Amino acid sequence: MKHSCILLCLFLCTSLSLFAQIPDIVETEGIKTELQKNNVGKIFFTDRRISNEALLHTDFLQTYTLTNKSDLFFVAFFDNSLTNYKHSLSPDLSADSLYKIGNYQFTLFIDDKEIYRSNLLQGAPQVENQHIATSLNRPFIDNINGQGTWSESFWNRFLYNGGDSVLTDGSHRLRMEIRPYIMLDTIKTGGLMACGELTIQVLRHPEVDISKIRLNNVVPYNGFAVSKALFDSNKIKELKGSIDEGIFKKINSVIVVKNGELLIEEYFNGTNRNTLHDPRSVGKSFASTLMGIAIADGYIKSENQQLRDFYNLSLFEHYNAGKENTSIQELLTMSSGFDGNDEDGNSSGNEDNMYPTTDWVKFALDLSFQDSIKGQWQYFTAGVVVLGDILNKTIKSGLKKYADEKLFKPLGIADYQWQYTPQQVPNTAGGLQMNALDFAKYGQLYKNEGIWNGKQIISIEWVNKTFTKQKQITGRNNEYYGYLFWNKSFQVDEQLYEAFYCAGNGGNYILVFKDQPLVIVITASAYGQSYAHQQITKILSDYILPAVLLHQ
Repeated sequence: MKHSCILLCLFLCTSLSLFAQIPDIVETEGIKTELQKNNVGKIFFTDRRISNEALLHTDFLQTYTLTNKSDLFFVAFFDNSLTNYKHSLSPDLSADSLYKIGNYQFTLFIDDKEIYRSNLLQGAPQVENQHIATSLNRPFIDNINGQGTWSESFWNRFLYNGGDSVLTDGSHRLRMEIRPYIMLDTIKTGGLMACGELTIQVLRHPEVDISKIRLNNVVPYNGFAVSKALFDSNKIKELKGSIDEGIFKKINSVIVVKNGELLIEEYFNGTNRNTLHDPRSVGKSFASTLMGIAIADGYIKSENQQLRDFYNLSLFEHYNAGKENTSIQELLTMSSGFDGNDEDGNSSGNEDNMYPTTDWVKFALDLSFQDSIKGQWQYFTAGVVVLGDILNKTIKSGLKKYADEKLFKPLGIADYQWQYTPQQVPNTAGGLQMNALDFAKYGQLYKNEGIWNGKQIISIEWVNKTFTKQKQITGRNNEYYGYLFWNKSFQVDEQLYEAFYCAGNGGNYILVFKDQPLVIVITASAYGQSYAHQQITKILSDYILPAVLLHQ
């Protein structure tokens, strides 16, 4: 068994000699280092990011301890580029065609048993790298700087598809194989490009000793008195210990407000009460709030106003009468018909295509329009940018000053930071930063039906419209969308608890529970990671809700 990778690599040498009979279709970067030259066809593992130029053979791990806090990277050396390998599978196709129909195939084995195989999708890595690169130097686990890149996503899929259950505490052997593949009528896989093994000692299930864990001493905060309500402190200690041990990753704060009073306040990863958190798309919900306030003040007639009232749409590309008739309400519910879907990497209106442009509003309004999808929910960040622009151009003082005077100052929120569009308009797509307790104030404002300190900040009518299941979330059971707020229920034992909530990349949440006197804020920085939202659901269902509902 221990010689399995050696035998595979011998097979690799045979396949390479066969491959060499077919001329290359693209010119590669070649073999760039002596280390690569001596290790073609091999995969090695490291515990930190090291550039190819700085790599030494002594950096490669022979054994490795896998904990919830450890990092894992891999380095694979090839004798040719992926495009040329795919060319050997279909010699008649061009390089661009090969890019569109194939990629790497990654396979992971644990103790000689195949656990997960993935034919990577187009785009990861990018086309230029597929053409020229003769090596891969990528993270599987990067707890400090990880951004959910394609190789990290592969590792998370591996865990989800069996890896988590087989990586029991103790000694295991990890083997990785890389092949090329193309998809024509069927999937065609090439020979091994590289393989490698690593002995790992798994220690991912630490004992959490709650007797050594102390909860934060909660003190009053501007707008919040301290709650005297009872809760299961041991359950919150278990949660705190699990976060400290890295079982739940990159959690920065947990705030629980009950009956308008501060019940639980915990911080992690060097954050504290004054830390400004970046909750990404949580900021979209603030665009809804400010739109409701602007309607109440008469700046906007109603959410039924159409884009024709604010823009000369004939000046933008792909003119369509449907654009003229698009309402504010359709942008608030992400059901406009614009060809923009952030959940589809191939969508022309995907937000990743917007950010490099010099005018985000023009980007949105230039998009094509599809009558066939009008009324259907699809996540459309660029549409929320348009909402911010409408507010900024309609309100005489501008959006920044208006938000400060009409929302933040009444809530006693003084320390916050907007991000801005290229036109220096507050970015309603997300990234509005403030501390966790101020986010909790925002959630409590909605729980109070728009009232703060006896003053109606948001009309109750707008709160009710916002907290209405306006649209079914595409592809999700019993999940809905209001006015830039999400809706779903969280299960504790056999009981469901419904909440409307703001959500953002990384696992950021402001939750307002419908039939419970609870507002919960969780900030996190697991940006781009596939586990980010899954772990928040578990935190809520297994720890926070059981702890605070126990003593209703």
